[in-house]
Amino acid sequence: AYIHIGGDEASKEHWKKCPKCQERIKKENLKDEAELQSYLIKRIETYLHSKGRELIGWDEILEGGLAPNATVMSWRGENGGIQAARAGHDVVMASNTHLYFDYYQARPENEPLSIGGFIPLEKVYGYDPVPSVLTDAQKKHIIGVQAQLWAEYISTPEHDEYMAFPRGCALAEIAWTPAEKK
Repeated sequence: AYIHIGGDEASKEHWKKCPKCQERIKKENLKDEAELQSYLIKRIETYLHSKGRELIGWDEILEGGLAPNATVMSWRGENGGIQAARAGHDVVMASNTHLYFDYYQARPENEPLSIGGFIPLEKVYGYDPVPSVLTDAQKKHIIGVQAQLWAEYISTPEHDEYMAFPRGCALAEIAWTPAEKK
């Protein structure tokens, strides 16, 4: 049912110089380029709903105002997910602090080349995707958890499998097992 629209990696610096973007900001009485992105995302959401689909995007879609029914994937830590859940939006926690499997999982000098970062098995297993700062009602908006394994530095199926496991097993455990039963 979900269509992921991204929402990240859209440099607003180019929009500041684009005459058509600036014209749209003025015509729609928008405050800035962040609201221009929000304007676009709201239009995309309306279109997706007309096709029976739901919009999901990275936490950058919070900038400038969130589309009414959007689901947020919080990848830049937990703050975007917390903000979205507090506003009544569903969230998939995908934090780069615990769930980026393209980061090293052991000491870098003994590992295949990685994009950087360090997320060992213990860190994944110790992660609680439902932030304790949320109320019980807000916690219901955390609908899932997802790890990322971007492949810029991964050139073989064996390397891919090495980066995914055993951390993928820890991800399954934190996703499906209540913390008190781990």
